[in-house]
Amino acid sequence: MDINNPIVTRLWRGGDVEAQHRGAWVVARPDGTVVDHGGDPTQLVYGRSSTKSFQALPLIESGAADRFSLPSQSLATALASHSGEAIHRQVVAYTLNQIGLDEDALLCGPQRPFNSGIDAPAERVTNNCSGKHAGFLAVAQLLGENPAHYLDPSSQVQTLVKEAVASICGLEPAELGVAVDGCSAPTFQLPLHALATGIARMANPDDLVGTRVVAAKRLTESARTHPELIAGTHERICTDLIRVTNGRLFAKTGAEAVYVVGVVGRDVGLAVKIDDGSQRGLHLLLIELLDRHGLLLPGEREQLAPWSNPTRLNWDGLPIGRVEVSLA
Repeated sequence: MDINNPIVTRLWRGGDVEAQHRGAWVVARPDGTVVDHGGDPTQLVYGRSSTKSFQALPLIESGAADRFSLPSQSLATALASHSGEAIHRQVVAYTLNQIGLDEDALLCGPQRPFNSGIDAPAERVTNNCSGKHAGFLAVAQLLGENPAHYLDPSSQVQTLVKEAVASICGLEPAELGVAVDGCSAPTFQLPLHALATGIARMANPDDLVGTRVVAAKRLTESARTHPELIAGTHERICTDLIRVTNGRLFAKTGAEAVYVVGVVGRDVGLAVKIDDGSQRGLHLLLIELLDRHGLLLPGEREQLAPWSNPTRLNWDGLPIGRVEVSLA
């Protein structure tokens, strides 16, 4: 965090500011040029789940996706922070079956499906990161590596993943900080502008080298084709951004209020981080940033109205204030 970052959202109750959140955002091109920014574009952030598309590159580049005949649905769940719905667990179970493993091989930990209530069982296959882990396991199976070690940072799988994350973001592997994510996989710390560069390249990969061009296009196409697998069928902004724009916006959330959007065909990517990790106001901020930079087509903002309504409601549906975005 940077204490000099600007206030990007304010929450009003009645006529007073009740809370406010500082943060930073960057719009960058695939060559790393920063087009626009607010706050410190060099601040270090943990990408968390916003980097899942980068982490999924070895699934295709290693040949594992083709070796095990994984369909585009399996590629989409490898990118997902999914809600643990039936459609998600079915695809992850299929992926595991294709590579000769079962749910017990997943080391992501058990998690209840989103919005399921306390009576729903917590399972590994319904963990929101289970598709990413199934992809890691596919690479481990291809390489003949012990699947019990696929999360070890020194494993062949995670070495490939770290190299992929670093290179697509314009960094060297040694420049990435490494910690443990909520799903027990390595998560990477990098400058916010590098995160924006990486997502710009994922969405616009033509200048990348070798199999990466094909890998990036297959991954973004899987999201376009199956937006409901990237997040969920109910109140998930990633799915809605991809669906409403027919995949032109390649959107991905990360924990602690990190968010990235790659714009297919526009050679730009957006990365956002709210310093205190609060999601309050994040979605409206995203819509405002996309609109400000001309990245929404006519009619799309209206379709995204549930995510861009500044009115705050209480549990009884009464208006009690508003969210204000500050981009000055």
